[in-house]
Amino acid sequence: MNRLQPLLHDLVATVAAPTTALAGADGQIRAAGVQGAYHADTRVLSAAVLCLDGRETEPIGHATAGAGTTHFVSLARWLGDPGADPTVRVERVRTVTPGRIEERITLASTASAPVGTTVTVDLAADLAPIEVVKDGAPGTPVAARRAADGGLTWQRDGITVTVTAARADTTDDGRLSWAVTLDPGATTTLTFTVRAHDAAAVVHAPVRARDFSAAEVTSGDHRLGRLVARSLDDLHALRLTDGQDVYLGAGVPWFLTLFGRDSLWAARMLLPIGTGLAAGTLRVLARHQGTKTDPASGEAPGKILHELRRTEFVLADGLHLPAAYYGTIDATLLWISLLHDAWRWGLAEAEVAGLLPHLDAALGWLAGAADPDGDGFLEYLDTSGHGLANQGWKDSGDAVRYRDGRIAEAPIALAEVQGYAYRAALDGAALLDAFGRPGGERWREHAAALAGKFRAVFWVDGGYPALALDRDKRPVDSLTSNIGHLLGTGMLNPAEERAVATALGGEAMSGGYGLRTMSTNDGGFSPLSYHCGSVWTHDTAIVAAGLARGGFAAEATTLIDGLLTAAETFDYRLPELHAGDARSALSRPMPYPAACRPQAWSAAAAVLMLQAAIGLEPDVPNGRVRLNPLPGLPFGAVTARGLRIAGSPVDVTVGADVGITGLPAGLSVGC
Repeated sequence: MNRLQPLLHDLVATVAAPTTALAGADGQIRAAGVQGAYHADTRVLSAAVLCLDGRETEPIGHATAGAGTTHFVSLARWLGDPGADPTVRVERVRTVTPGRIEERITLASTASAPVGTTVTVDLAADLAPIEVVKDGAPGTPVAARRAADGGLTWQRDGITVTVTAARADTTDDGRLSWAVTLDPGATTTLTFTVRAHDAAAVVHAPVRARDFSAAEVTSGDHRLGRLVARSLDDLHALRLTDGQDVYLGAGVPWFLTLFGRDSLWAARMLLPIGTGLAAGTLRVLARHQGTKTDPASGEAPGKILHELRRTEFVLADGLHLPAAYYGTIDATLLWISLLHDAWRWGLAEAEVAGLLPHLDAALGWLAGAADPDGDGFLEYLDTSGHGLANQGWKDSGDAVRYRDGRIAEAPIALAEVQGYAYRAALDGAALLDAFGRPGGERWREHAAALAGKFRAVFWVDGGYPALALDRDKRPVDSLTSNIGHLLGTGMLNPAEERAVATALGGEAMSGGYGLRTMSTNDGGFSPLSYHCGSVWTHDTAIVAAGLARGGFAAEATTLIDGLLTAAETFDYRLPELHAGDARSALSRPMPYPAACRPQAWSAAAAVLMLQAAIGLEPDVPNGRVRLNPLPGLPFGAVTARGLRIAGSPVDVTVGADVGITGLPAGLSVGC
């Protein structure tokens, strides 16, 4: 049977990493698809179905109170008084904290006579690994054990789930039940609590209350402030730790663990609200930095890993990843640039210095294993036969296509990766110089040589860079969002940046709610293709920020406005990606049905969009702060309170007046 990945777009996520509940809009968790409660890559509850008198209530809506609490409201219209107005209301409040899910079920009656009912919650657990759920495979039910105190327990493979319920009767098949009588005007509240423990988990909840500032944004465009507020709440809920440092789990539900590329990009986008998360992410990944050559895992000396799991990650399509997997071409480069950027935002010199040996190792990888054939470009090839065929951020098997739709053959040298490598070489050189270490000039020469080779080989008919070079070093000539990541790296000259901005600014790329991953004119385009036509939030924000930095304000504004419009549709919790349909055809974006939500780099993109709008770029080591807002203030006057530069809280205002208050001594503002 051909199994399909379960759909996510209409589920309600309640999150406090590493624990998540995914339910229907009515609050029910049914034994279907990806619904369930999860803890550290395992589904710890596969069903939690509430009934009154054996009947499901009728939902009327739900609301959130932060990422970790959801209120579901429904009616029991067969109870109480006859007539159009309902008189028995059921409110189900689900609160998730790390390792714990509490449910409060409140019944309220405005009926004229007493109401009696039996409330039941049917629970089940399959303790299925996340990859089994992602594959669309059914889990294997685990039998509940009833304890002497009436609680329920499920156990397997070192994972324990317990349920306690005050005043409830319990049965061995996982049912909780309460007999309830409500007098007129009365309410009653029933509770049950789920606790999950996994002794072998590789992700844990952070202990600190907060790892970045709670910035507040007001603007002429109310959408920007609302998006930032919701995104920061979600990011707070996505924090994880390895026991020493905090980082962001990539996304709910498939990727709530350490991902090199995702965690690095998210931390980089969040530098305007503090360097602490960047420092933690850098150190966590440094502890897993490669030390040996292992084709099975993709590990190489100096390389930063792709993802970390509890056990092997195996899917039915042949993907078989070891628990620590290094199949990424860009995470090492992004690690170098995050270290550099955090330093420029004011990360303490002692913290930077402690990571310099890892910088040396990362540069060593860039000088060697990153370019196995020695042609001067970074390329990837999965030699294991069971890893990721594509190892850039567009890592689906069909992501690298020619203009006519044909799929390119590996080894693949991606355009944006060459830009990341150029930037990493210069960033590494700057750090080496600043800390009195040798090699800076070598890396500046490396960057210059790479830019020259790129200029000679990558540009195609149409006046834009190719997506990639294929196995035979032929340009893969489709027009994609990848080339937008070159903006702001410095690898392109002004005329080349203008050509990229022009290519991406047309209707074929920017005509959706954000930037399409592939042009509508290319043979591989589909608005619901994961990487060939959809719109990714983080991708759009990265390109918009590059456009803004390069002076292409109109193009940047179009992309940011597209995401803000999408944010309204998705209740300001932007998903991993959404469909690439034209704004002229549909009045709202359509969801990509299997997208993660919330997701770290999608939420962090809100801060990057804010940064692009106000044009804030500090260079603390050199005593400068640049403030260059988008001309014309397309999102109105903007005030951002509680940003952080060199650890100090600052407020930034752009409007009739432009300025920063709270700037640390020794820093000056310029444009």
